[in-house]
Amino acid sequence: MRVLLADDHPVVRDGLAAVLATQPDLTVVGEAANGAEALHQTASLAPDVVLMDLQMPGMDGTTATADITAAIDAGAVGYLLKDTGRHELCEAVRTAARGGAALSPTVAAKVLAHIRGDRGVGLSGRELEVLSALARGQSNKQIARALRLSEATVKTHLLHIDAKLDVADRTGAVTAALGRGIIRID
Repeated sequence: MRVLLADDHPVVRDGLAAVLATQPDLTVVGEAANGAEALHQTASLAPDVVLMDLQMPGMDGTTATADITAAIDAGAVGYLLKDTGRHELCEAVRTAARGGAALSPTVAAKVLAHIRGDRGVGLSGRELEVLSALARGQSNKQIARALRLSEATVKTHLLHIDAKLDVADRTGAVTAALGRGIIRID
């Protein structure tokens, strides 16, 4: 499967190329540093998959659920966050090459909540990240390290999550979020 990498940070492109190079069925056929270059290389190289950062020169930045939905409406078959692991990244590239949908759990939860109209009961993007990490069994310390936050900030997010979901503790937050489809566990 032929992959085009598009990111304005050379070190990110290098890292992605190194990860994909470990897979015998994935080949990086080109790299682009901005949106215009990505479009040009897509036309000339005809890759099976374009792995593209949406926050780079020549592209509209995207962090909001509506922008994620707009990217998907524009033809994207997947949307991953940069905290995606190596295995998940490679599987997502394969899934996209086959025409399947490849969404990270956090993004899938946001899109589903948006479609349902509940928008995650007012949970912020960061609160959804904390809640997803919590659902994966991570401790406050692990969440803080992974999201580059202080443990105190993680605790504050957890208090906000509990209040917004009207629950008393971590277990209640995860149970409520899973039950409402705000997050999911693979």
